[in-house]
Amino acid sequence: MRAVVQRVSRAEVRVEGETVGRLDGPGLVVLLGVTHDDTAEDARQLATKIARLRIMAGERSVDEIGGGVLAISQFTLYADTRKGRRPSWGGAAPGPVAEPLYDAFCAAVESTGVRVERGVFGADMAVELVNDGPVTIVLDS
Repeated sequence: MRAVVQRVSRAEVRVEGETVGRLDGPGLVVLLGVTHDDTAEDARQLATKIARLRIMAGERSVDEIGGGVLAISQFTLYADTRKGRRPSWGGAAPGPVAEPLYDAFCAAVESTGVRVERGVFGADMAVELVNDGPVTIVLDS
């Protein structure tokens, strides 16, 4: 699994103009990509790491400040651009494999006590956020 984690002061995701997830205060936006050999255990470990990552104000974690996570599935994190100008998506797990692991990741974050807002798996989404810091970290399981 690959996660791009951004500390935000607010964030929102819309599908077809309708807001489906929103953070109105400090939290994290997590763009999550799943590859072929990822497991539910990878999802649990990554979720726990993100919930406890000390990147919020005062070197605290999102679970300590009562913040939320906006989780967005993003297969493009596994783009291969080494050849030519057209990315290959072969590194990304197909939807039937990736969606249950995205759900497992979200459930694992929630199990740490952090509120989770979600995008819609596989949808064309518009994500709006205010990156705080800016702080952006890439994590691989």
